[in-house]
Amino acid sequence: MSDGIQEKMKLKVITILVLSLSITSIPNSLAAAKVFKNCTELNKVYPGGVALPGAVNSGGKTKKEPKYDKALYNANKKSDRDKDGIACEK
Repeated sequence: MSDGIQEKMKLKVITILVLSLSITSIPNSLAAAKVFKNCTELNKVYPGGVALPGAVNSGGKTKKEPKYDKALYNANKKSDRDKDGIACEK
């Protein structure tokens, strides 16, 4: 084989390896957000609830800080009774 063909083959192999590594290392933020059955279950994992980034509690002062995560909030939006952008706040 000529040097040019060998170099092209090496480049293809390297490209495939890089692409396969990038696909297998998808960050958690892109993984499907967990949907919790109710606030009791959600608060076991996130004691302060889950919120949209920048959300402010409309129900007054809370004792615990919520987990700010848009995908997680959207997956559990049904549990935000007062529609303030924070689900299951405590």
